Amino acid sequence: MTPKGSRPVLRGLVGSNAHPATQLIDFVAVLFGYAISGERTLEVFYEHLHPFAAVFMALFERERLPARATLSRFLAALTPEPVEALRMLFLEDVLARPVNKEEQLAGLWDRQGNHWFVFDVDGTREAARQRALPQTADRPAPQRRLRPLCAPGYTGRKRGEVVRTRTTILQAHTHQWLGSCGNAGNGQYREELRRAVAAIQRYATVHAQLVERVLLRLDGQYGNGAIRASLAGLTYVIRGKDYQLLDRKARSGTFPPACRAAVQPP
Repeated sequence: MTPKGSRPVLRGLVGSNAHPATQLIDFVAVLFGYAISGERTLEVFYEHLHPFAAVFMALFERERLPARATLSRFLAALTPEPVEALRMLFLEDVLARPVNKEEQLAGLWDRQGNHWFVFDVDGTREAARQRALPQTADRPAPQRRLRPLCAPGYTGRKRGEVVRTRTTILQAHTHQWLGSCGNAGNGQYREELRRAVAAIQRYATVHAQLVERVLLRLDGQYGNGAIRASLAGLTYVIRGKDYQLLDRKARSGTFPPACRAAVQPP
């Protein structure tokens, strides 16, 4: 179930303080199960998995589900280097899998008959509430568990004081995930966008797709002209976030008649 060559990288993620009975495959099984479960948190996933824990772990030829505290210490001990190596390993695994004929021919055709390959780069924010903590001389300094993961940022319509941003890269026609990045607050969206462009260029090269026919659909997080330098010349469709541009006098008129003309589809 893991990509070829992933075992040495994954083994480097296991801390030396893990329980002797806990093996690498235990963590992999839990994280894979959580990834495909659709549950919002690991806590909820564990609660729903508990009645079937033995059966679930038997799928991986294991006998016991790792304790929550053991998994928590494992995740807390991760450093960026092995995580990045694992991310690249999964990308290489996706690129090594050939797409079938139907997927290869899938795409988007414009009114001039041009064939486009669409990729979605989407930054999603999750807000977290933080209650007021008592701070008195007779109490220790308060520690918030979400401090390393979340930071103040734009929450949109979500209620919360801190946010975390997750950026995903998806091939729209084959539904292949090419990457995922997460950072506290508003995230490092320029760096994540450059990483997404590099992954998309590699995908297009491996599958013999013309880079000139790659179309990026960008979320409103990237909705201004500042990100054009990070796109390496790729064509893009973007949802703008600078709505004040619509108030400018030069933009306040109607579109010319040519833009409103009826066009028969091919």
